Amino acid sequence: MKKKKIINDPVYGFISINSELIFDVIQHPYFQRLRRIKQLGLTDFVYPGALHTRFHHALGAMYLMGVTLNVLRNKGQEISEEEFDGALLAILLHDIGHGPFSHALERSILKGVHHEDMSILIMNKLNNEFNNSLDIAIAIFTNNYHRKFFHQLVSSQLDMDRLDYLQRDCYFTGVIEGKVGFDRIVRMLDVHDDQIVVEEKGIYSIENFLNARRLMYWQVYLHKTTLSTEQMLIQIIKRAKYLAQKGVDVFSSKPLSFFLKENIGFEDFREKPEYLEYFARLDDFDIWGSIKVWADHDDKVLAELSRMLLERRLFRVELTNKKSVDKNITSIRESLAKQLDISLEDAKFFCTKGKITNKAYVSQNQNILIKSKKGEIIDVAKASDLPNIEALSKIVKKFYLCYPKVLSL
Repeated sequence: MKKKKIINDPVYGFISINSELIFDVIQHPYFQRLRRIKQLGLTDFVYPGALHTRFHHALGAMYLMGVTLNVLRNKGQEISEEEFDGALLAILLHDIGHGPFSHALERSILKGVHHEDMSILIMNKLNNEFNNSLDIAIAIFTNNYHRKFFHQLVSSQLDMDRLDYLQRDCYFTGVIEGKVGFDRIVRMLDVHDDQIVVEEKGIYSIENFLNARRLMYWQVYLHKTTLSTEQMLIQIIKRAKYLAQKGVDVFSSKPLSFFLKENIGFEDFREKPEYLEYFARLDDFDIWGSIKVWADHDDKVLAELSRMLLERRLFRVELTNKKSVDKNITSIRESLAKQLDISLEDAKFFCTKGKITNKAYVSQNQNILIKSKKGEIIDVAKASDLPNIEALSKIVKKFYLCYPKVLSL
């Protein structure tokens, strides 16, 4: 098979795959699974065009990494071919540990396992299969490579991951406020004392990037409808898991059934590598296929929640700046129990609470550094004529309460 390919990407145009190793990694079933995991989960309930996948995003981030490394080479930075391919593979595989519906179910299907930890496990497995050819990629990803700026390009306040998902999510949702000048930002990057810096003339592009990120969080990632659908999905999985562990027959695919019946934590994957194979077969289709069947389940809670999500009868979301939701939640659950003719314990699946945070720029440990024309290095938030960036470094926290709209209070 010809292993040098050109992929037509709707955001960047043609993306060339010039490495046989990268081609083989993309062809691997672990990576192909990302085609079946949407980048924005249930956001298409708000923006119908948001149907792009983790597969799209990984390829786009790899493209940006290649462009950036060539920019750095042209500015005199020595980057070997092994480092070049290692950085491409590190960003290509940075999301390979995501499960179905990504962040929404990260703590529901598994027991407190972060997707980055799963990515490392899968990358190590792939490294064994590809005769240790991913050593540099893994070292870069885990920040164990001696040239630290490579890791910054994979994971930092200004990395290829963020640059791609902002551009890509903006494109597919149609939320133009999220558009960033990624090309100019990339061409303003340089390396100083083994750290990624931005040339002074690119500072306004960085301000636009941080503003766009803040707006995308409020308009897309933390949109009330997205929050509602995600909470409904979480409660559906929690109910299915509760029933499965009670011995109730709950239809599901073999890998999903395994994680519904067992409480699997990160150490379990270390002790029993075969668990990774179950995880590597899970995707969004397992969840949707099950929900369609669960809509007719004998359990009233599971069936009703499943039908509500399928029919887009979504939870109401109340947002507040104060942690006052606790005062209302008990009375809401009592009303739900009466109206739906279920127990107070079961009513908890229909009424949830939590908090959301929006932090466009957190300068601690991962500063975006500006290199002045005089060669001085300064944090972007301290730039004297950019008070907006300092304001963006403040974390905004809101509390939410979710429950069915049909509830008569």
